Amino acid sequence: MPVNYVVRADVIDIRTDTPQPTDEFLVDTNVWYWLVYTRAAMGSSPPRTRQLTDYPTYVNQALANASRMRQCGLTLSELAHRIEQTEREIYGQSTGAQPPPTKEFRHNLPTQRTNVVSEVQAAWIQVTAMASSIDVMLNDAMTNAAVLRFQTEALDGYDLFLLEASRASGIVQVITDDGDFCGVPGIQMFTRNQAVLAAAQNQGHLIVR
Repeated sequence: MPVNYVVRADVIDIRTDTPQPTDEFLVDTNVWYWLVYTRAAMGSSPPRTRQLTDYPTYVNQALANASRMRQCGLTLSELAHRIEQTEREIYGQSTGAQPPPTKEFRHNLPTQRTNVVSEVQAAWIQVTAMASSIDVMLNDAMTNAAVLRFQTEALDGYDLFLLEASRASGIVQVITDDGDFCGVPGIQMFTRNQAVLAAAQNQGHLIVR
């Protein structure tokens, strides 16, 4: 069934927005995944064409326009997880069989493990070349804030910490395709997610800069 988004963020359509030198964007993991992992389209659930084109176009335009791009070290854990998952799916396709369980893929196939490591390293080198890091202190204060946020905003564990890191750094602009972010008040969500854009327009949260 369709997702019933309750939009609390300000939502900006990246197809019609022009990044500014004064912008400071936190880039979500899904966007990095499509931008820096060259085999993203080869998994069992490949990205949509818009995800592979519109987000890289917007990020590259932001870089060309001297917008400040930010990444979070916490993103590495999610990015590495997604790359390993996709590499496991690609391996299964190459053998014509079901992909092996993750632990078997990780420990029993050393050549594949080497491939995964190489892909993650190459992807992270690109991320750090394009974006500066947000320093994160993963302490009791941050985890307690994340637990509180979890009660009022429909986010997964990765995004809880990403948003707490963003809040601590004073960054309110997030480039993401993840619809969960539209329910977060006080941020500007730069997106191509059509369901979010439609909900934002209907609820008066779609803005044009």
